[in-house]
Amino acid sequence: MNTKQLADAIEKRRTFAIISHPDAGKTTLTEKFLLYGGAIREAGSVKSRRAQKHAVSDWMEIEKQRGISVTSSVLQFNYNGYCINILDTPGHQDFSEDTYRTLMAADVAVMVIDCAKGVEAQTKKLFEVCKMRGIPIFTFINKMDRIGKDPFDLLDEIESILDIRSYPMNWPIGEGGNFKGVYDRRRRAIIKFDGGNHGIEKANIVSCDIEDNELSQLIGSDLQDKLLSDIELLDIAGDDYSEDAILNGQLTPVYFGSALTNFGVEPFLTSFLELTPPPQPRDSNLGPIAPSTADFSGFIFKIQANMNPQHRDRIAFLRICSGVFNKGMQVLHVPTKKKVRLAQPTQFMAQDRAIVEQAFPGDIIGVHDPGIYQIGDTLSEHNEELAYSGIPSFAPEHFAKVYTKNALKRKQFLKGIKQLAEEGSIQVFKRPNIGVEELIVGVVGILQLEVLNYRLNNEYGVDIVMETLPYRYIRWIIAEGFNFNRFAKTMDTLLVETAQGKPAVLFQNEWSIKHIAERNENIDLSNVSV
Repeated sequence: MNTKQLADAIEKRRTFAIISHPDAGKTTLTEKFLLYGGAIREAGSVKSRRAQKHAVSDWMEIEKQRGISVTSSVLQFNYNGYCINILDTPGHQDFSEDTYRTLMAADVAVMVIDCAKGVEAQTKKLFEVCKMRGIPIFTFINKMDRIGKDPFDLLDEIESILDIRSYPMNWPIGEGGNFKGVYDRRRRAIIKFDGGNHGIEKANIVSCDIEDNELSQLIGSDLQDKLLSDIELLDIAGDDYSEDAILNGQLTPVYFGSALTNFGVEPFLTSFLELTPPPQPRDSNLGPIAPSTADFSGFIFKIQANMNPQHRDRIAFLRICSGVFNKGMQVLHVPTKKKVRLAQPTQFMAQDRAIVEQAFPGDIIGVHDPGIYQIGDTLSEHNEELAYSGIPSFAPEHFAKVYTKNALKRKQFLKGIKQLAEEGSIQVFKRPNIGVEELIVGVVGILQLEVLNYRLNNEYGVDIVMETLPYRYIRWIIAEGFNFNRFAKTMDTLLVETAQGKPAVLFQNEWSIKHIAERNENIDLSNVSV
């Protein structure tokens, strides 16, 4: 492939993550993108009663049962000449670690906000990661077909709570049952929607100019007067539109709509693709690596076991950063300096997959993991010194003692725990000088313990006993020649070691952390895994 062909392929790519607080409509919006992209003909809403279907991006059985996303999923489709990679992330705070890692693979974020609830806690937490990375953030205010907060109040929340300026790209006409559509500020046109068969099929769009004499007949004279007043206020008092500020993550373009009924979805997608950049240079230990660099490279941001229960496979999700990927190519696994052949690369529609012959920067592909990959690993065609910036790891806040009910299932139990730990969904510890009959798992969110129990039972055939522990904090011990027997601990702490034999301490309260540090002056306590 020549340089121009590579440049053309990169220019068409868009890779973005969708973030939100639980139940803001993130997964529903993802499905509607697929609907408009032609990837699916009907959208199976998480909560639709008329269409008894499950969301395409919710592939794990527990997701279908609970109606929430508990793992990030990758979906690729084409729309208007663009090749789009969507990373649909869990909204529930208990799975935020998976979301954080996924954001490292995205070039842009779409923030979904429920119009009735405004900016919520998890939205703020995930937004801070996006802002830290400096990526563009687009806002979709959802559920406008329901009664919600005043649009001006929502803009004020975005600016005051998230500390980012906003520019409404469109403006809602009515709300709740009287929601008529949106006014497109850039095109200076009204876009009126019908229901699109309860959101299952594409909505029909009717456009007319704001100065059109038929406008009052289309939306009613009261709504027309309010719209003209709102637009005048936005033009006078609102932030100025700036594409540079959007691309630098300093200004968020705001769109109003209803994903469930397709209001505003297609105009949002079209505008989003026009404004967002193709894949950009990625930070590494050797400086920024341009996508057009001839040498193929990428990094692992997620590992998922048992996506296909019949084959008990392990898939490593690879974000391509530079060069061209070709099926069967041999690459360097930089951490081990070993050569690996990527023989069965796949692209995804949630758990459905297809073998990919070629892929480009911005694309997400799955490669078979023989057990050597870790989250954050770099793969490179030739450069064994290259390492992309690391992916953050978070200290667990909930701990439980786990062991198998049936001693004959011990091998499957240890295999399941090991694989789930390598995915990054749990961290595993044990008490020193005690075997692995009893393990301690740590998780960021309490619901992850429920998922652990479910997956060990359904994917590995293991019934476990789980006893929650009172500890809420962990500190890793940094000390040369550490001796477990000489460590001075208290009754409300627990000394443990990681799978790699590194020492750590579990605490019930923050006061104990300071107390233990004072009693053991020859060690350092770190809140980051070492």
